[in-house]
Amino acid sequence: MHPLYQQRLCSASEAVSGIRSGDRVLVGSGCAHPELLVDAMVKLAGELSDVEVTHLLTLGRADYIRPEYQAAFRHNAFFIGGNVRNAVQSGLADYTPIFLHELPSLLRSSRKVDVALLQLSPPDKHGFCSLGIHVDIQRAAIDAARMVIAELNPNMPRTFGDTPVHLSQLSAVVESCGPILELKTTDQERDNDVSMRIGCLVARLIPDGACVQLGIGRIPDAVLQFLQDKNDLGVHTEMFSDGLLRLLNEGNITNSRKTIHPHKTVTSFVMGSRALYDYVDDNPTIAFYASDFVNDPRIVSQNDDVVAVNSAIQVDLTGQVTADSIGHRFYSGIGGQVDFIRGAAMSRRGKPIIALPSTAKNGTVSRIVPKLSEGTGVVTSRGDVHYVVTEFGVAYLHGKTIRERAFSLINVAHPKFRTMLLDRLKETNYAKSKEAIDKQLVHAYPSEWEDYPIYGGERFFVRPLQAADERRLQEFFYSHEPETIYSRYFSVKKSLGHWEAAELCCVDWRDRMAFGVFEDDEAESLVAVGRYDRAPRENRAEVALTVHEKHRRKGVAKDLFRRLEAYAKQQNIKGLHGQIHPSNDAMLSLHRRLGHDLTRDSSGFYVWQSDLCNS
Repeated sequence: MHPLYQQRLCSASEAVSGIRSGDRVLVGSGCAHPELLVDAMVKLAGELSDVEVTHLLTLGRADYIRPEYQAAFRHNAFFIGGNVRNAVQSGLADYTPIFLHELPSLLRSSRKVDVALLQLSPPDKHGFCSLGIHVDIQRAAIDAARMVIAELNPNMPRTFGDTPVHLSQLSAVVESCGPILELKTTDQERDNDVSMRIGCLVARLIPDGACVQLGIGRIPDAVLQFLQDKNDLGVHTEMFSDGLLRLLNEGNITNSRKTIHPHKTVTSFVMGSRALYDYVDDNPTIAFYASDFVNDPRIVSQNDDVVAVNSAIQVDLTGQVTADSIGHRFYSGIGGQVDFIRGAAMSRRGKPIIALPSTAKNGTVSRIVPKLSEGTGVVTSRGDVHYVVTEFGVAYLHGKTIRERAFSLINVAHPKFRTMLLDRLKETNYAKSKEAIDKQLVHAYPSEWEDYPIYGGERFFVRPLQAADERRLQEFFYSHEPETIYSRYFSVKKSLGHWEAAELCCVDWRDRMAFGVFEDDEAESLVAVGRYDRAPRENRAEVALTVHEKHRRKGVAKDLFRRLEAYAKQQNIKGLHGQIHPSNDAMLSLHRRLGHDLTRDSSGFYVWQSDLCNS
């Protein structure tokens, strides 16, 4: 045993006896909560006045918030957990909103810590304890505090990274042997149907080689379940839980393409089961660092393909995100959401994602709202938001107008709230009364028909058209050669106005359907469109296909037709037909390859038709 160990060893009551009135005491984070030390501190309530007890988030007992201890202790939450939420909301405790990457410097300066109560591993033969499963803001507290008091527990994992704490840095140590607190997820939480649909949609946005940031909860766990076909994933995340273990064990996560700490999973803390703690124990591939490093957007962005997935309480129709409050009631905290949203946005090919269920309170309240509730604070600004994902689809907002943003968000809102959202949008004059998007409010966006095909060796994104694609469709139109426009419209057409473009985009995804082929990048420029319009009496649909000149002879048109054919069959449409201008050799050739009989009508145009066999 290191000689300093016996010198520092004492009882919990002796260890905390040095806490003074007016001190600021930081309590160890999350599942590393030092229960013996906190209980001993609370017992000193009659001897203390105006002690500020602060922490990031803890799962342990928080008796210092009890009303009878008001004169002795006042809690200041940097992130509001369930054990202190009522106290904060009732005015018995405080909340400090701050970006997590800035918090360590705060604890070293204007809110300098006087005493740190931590739970560490016992020392090794060299006298070094380990911060174990939580480094986050604890490293800053050790640097700043007058007294660092540690509960040493052999059940605390020894971890790698910025975790060593020498006995000489500790004022007192207390022996403990209780189990480390665990954060458990029930099967009901893990298998929630809405979360699974969101997880599937988010997973589609994560490419091989991506560097991911995911937290804990239903949605992150659901995303992880859909990443089992991904390769060479990296992890640079504020925290993680048990959901990551399977991907680590099965080799989906290699961290081989990372710039910052390649071949290592980088985190600030973990919360989960004993199995998780056993995995990180003495594991050199898991590196723990402080929040001012892990959460620094400038550090995050140095990795390529960063995909950051964060949650929200509400998103308004302009894209503003609230995540720490419900009206005037503070609920959680800013945490690392903005840190990683901005880090991902700055990363090359990065994707910042806000993922949330479309409703709350058993489906009675929409989380996509015309405006944020009174008193609600904006955590992530509309300028920071790129992707918003609900169980009804993906809304891409970056670089979009307010009108385009609103339309995209309405399309991923719950169907029963879409008409209300559009009506409220019209009241703001962001949209007009005759908007064609009304046609899309009846049906859910068919996100299952999104795909990433390869044409001519290049990856594209195929999806149903939405109201927000209006400007893209106009740009597609104006990029054509005159011959292409003439072949598509059978006449000289020099413009595609706002209302006409809106009408063409606002298909109802049933009787009127359109697939767009987009370049697989942030701009998502249209390169092809295939659509059909059903004539209800005949139950047959007319098809039109347009492929940009630069992307022909790659199989795009044939693939689009097959998608339209499959979709029409799903809608029980009896058959398809179309007209082709005699000069359109490419389209005539396509339909001959498809086996369609071509005949001339009275106008001299070629016509074709095909029957769909519906079971």
